Amino acid sequence: MAQTEAPTKKMTYEEFLAWCDEDTWAEWVDGEVVIVSPASLPQQEIKRLLVSVLQTYVEQHDLGTVLGAPFQMRLAELQRGREPDVLFVAKEHLNRLTETYLDGPADVVIEIVFLDSGPRDRGEKYYEYEAAGVREYWLIDPDRQRAEFYCLNAQKRYDLILPDAQGVYRSEVIPGFWLKVSWLWQRPLPRVLDVLKELKLI
Repeated sequence: MAQTEAPTKKMTYEEFLAWCDEDTWAEWVDGEVVIVSPASLPQQEIKRLLVSVLQTYVEQHDLGTVLGAPFQMRLAELQRGREPDVLFVAKEHLNRLTETYLDGPADVVIEIVFLDSGPRDRGEKYYEYEAAGVREYWLIDPDRQRAEFYCLNAQKRYDLILPDAQGVYRSEVIPGFWLKVSWLWQRPLPRVLDVLKELKLI
C-alpha cells in the first residue's frame, strides 16, 4: 500500500480528524500533519500484550479504560494531536473521551519506540506530555531492551522511576498494578493468560 502523503497546507484539528482515516497513521502538530511510520511486528505484539493485560486489570478494579492506537489524544493548549501506542484514562477523567479522540491528557501514556520514533518519543513527546499533565509516561524500546518510566512530581516535572531489584515496575497511577519488565523482551512474548495468572487476575 502506498504511503499516504501529508497535506501541504495547515488545517484545524477538526479538519485533520476528517482527513485522517483509520488506515492513516498521522499526528497533528501546530496545524500541520506529521505522517507516522506503521508499527513493526514486535511493537504490535508488545502493544497487544499491554492493552490486554492492562484492560483486564483496569476493568476488574473499575479504574477507567485502556485504549490502543489508533486513537487520538488532543492536547489543545499545545496545539498537538498525538496518537500514543497505549492510553489509560482514569475513571474520574472518562468525560474527556469523545467519539473520535481524547480531549485532554491521558493519565498514563505508553510509547513503544520503533525506527525513527526514538528522538520524537524521548524529545518532543516527553516535554509535551509533561507540560500537558500526563501523570505517568512509559517509554519502551524493544530494540535496546530498555524501558523508562516517568511520573509527574509535585512540581509537575517528570521523575524517572526505576523498577525494583527484581525488575518489577509498580505504577504510581494505576493502583496496585505491577509489571515484570523482562516480560517485554521475551521471544515469544508470554501468553496473556500466563501474565494474568501471575497478576492473580484469573
